[in-house]
Formats: sequence, structure tokens, C-alpha cells
Amino acid sequence: MAQARDEVGADRSRPDGPSRVLTIPNAISALRLLLVPVFTGLLLAGEDLWGLVVLAVSGASDWLDGVLARRLGQQSRLGELLDPAADRLFIVVTLIVLALRDVIPVWLVVVIILRDVLLALVLALLFLARVGPLPVHFAGKAGTFALLYAFPLLLLGQWQGVVPTAAGIIGWAFAWWGIGLYWLAAGIYIRQAAGELRRRSVSA
Repeated sequence: MAQARDEVGADRSRPDGPSRVLTIPNAISALRLLLVPVFTGLLLAGEDLWGLVVLAVSGASDWLDGVLARRLGQQSRLGELLDPAADRLFIVVTLIVLALRDVIPVWLVVVIILRDVLLALVLALLFLARVGPLPVHFAGKAGTFALLYAFPLLLLGQWQGVVPTAAGIIGWAFAWWGIGLYWLAAGIYIRQAAGELRRRSVSA
């Protein structure tokens, strides 16, 4: 994924001119945002096959924008914000739609959304303290990947046959890994935020 670096302390000083806004990775992230209502409509209409295609395209684009950003040198501040925003929106909407379709239990939706709400509160505290968003940790990116792979497999697992059954089992494995990494990343982020806030209070 694109633009947020995995390591803590990544360079955040790049200026964002027009060339840093109109980039290929940012366009891919924007496309992923546009696919959210498309996916929602398909699944609510019972078009599971096309929904799987959209999920696959979204997952591939999530990997592709990061590769292109690094290889083309097109990392940007906008990308650092747009890429995770697209991921979060796609994950939340997918969770809600799959829960409405009884593909996943409600508790899975609550566990993942609760984590995002918690981090939103942490971000609000950082904003009030005038501390910029912290770099995304590798665990969070890995958790996002796992969840994005879990959803199409869980959806496929609703069909009949050996392959769908295997897909459902693998999908739940990805889901559990995703949940664990998601919350691990949240703990790391909260610890980093607490350290930044302490340093800010000491220097004030």
C-alpha cells in the first residue's frame, strides 16, 4: 500500500504540489473509494459473483498502489491519508453488508469497528495537541491485507461444494489473523501516541 511508511519515524516533510496530488497511486486509491458503493449495491442485490470480482479488484489495487508509489517515487501526504481512508471505508462497509447478508456474525463487525472508533478518539487527542498523525505500523497494514483477503473467501464460502467449504475455512483463518493484527497495531499506535503526548507536555 502506498504512501504510509511502515517504519516509525518516516519522513513526513514532503511537500504536496499538484504533481504529488495527481499521481497514479492516488488515482488507484480514489478508484477503490468509488468501488465501495458499487460493491454495496451488488451484494445487496444478490449479485455475489460480481461482488467477489469487485472485492478482488479492490484487494489487488490495495497492493498495487503501494508498489507503484515506491517504484515511481510518487509517495505523497495525500496518499498517506487517502489510502488508509479507502481501506477503512471498504472494510467497514463490507463488514456491515456481509453481516446484513448473514455471512459473518455481528460480533465481528463490533470488534473491528470498535477498534477504529478507539483510534479515531486517539487521533482526535493528537489533533487537539497539534501532533500530526503517526506513521502506520506494519502490523496494521498486514491486518488490513488479511481482512481484505478474508471477505471474498467468506463470501465464497456461502456457496455449496468442496471449494467454497475450503474457502470458508481459509477465510476465517484470515479473519482471525486480521483481527489480531488489527488490535496489535492499535496497541502500538496508542503507545506511540501516549509517548508523543508525554513529550509534548514535558516540552510545553
